[in-house]
Amino acid sequence: MKVSVYSRKAIEELLKSDFPKNVAIISFCDPEIAHIDRDYRPVDYSSQTDRVFLVRIRDIDIDILEKYNLTYETYFSEVTDLAKFIYSAKEDGLDIICQCEYGQSRSAACASAILEHFYHNGISIFRDYRYYPNQLVFNKLYEALEDMKK
Repeated sequence: MKVSVYSRKAIEELLKSDFPKNVAIISFCDPEIAHIDRDYRPVDYSSQTDRVFLVRIRDIDIDILEKYNLTYETYFSEVTDLAKFIYSAKEDGLDIICQCEYGQSRSAACASAILEHFYHNGISIFRDYRYYPNQLVFNKLYEALEDMKK
């Protein structure tokens, strides 16, 4: 299973050209953007695949969870469903594209957790200076994937 990281801009360009076949998409967006930009919409993948998991979570760190009335337990509440989606995609022989607004934090953390869980090489994302993986996303998803293995 190939796991890739894309920004919104890069994935929108890819959608216009040679979009890969046999992929599942994990698309992250910030729930606050819709309040700032009324025209904002998550990326539309409907012309290419119906295997899309949309995650609406803030790109925040553990030390400011309280500011948003969140705890470690309540942040990323859909993580178990995402872990099931990932396992299903893997079982179906699909590659996974992880996409967020800038392709640096949430999507990179997601890709890293997947790679670490299945191939023990998630550190490759952390070592790549293009990325700044979100620690909360990584830890929550890695834990959920590990729980699926049990």
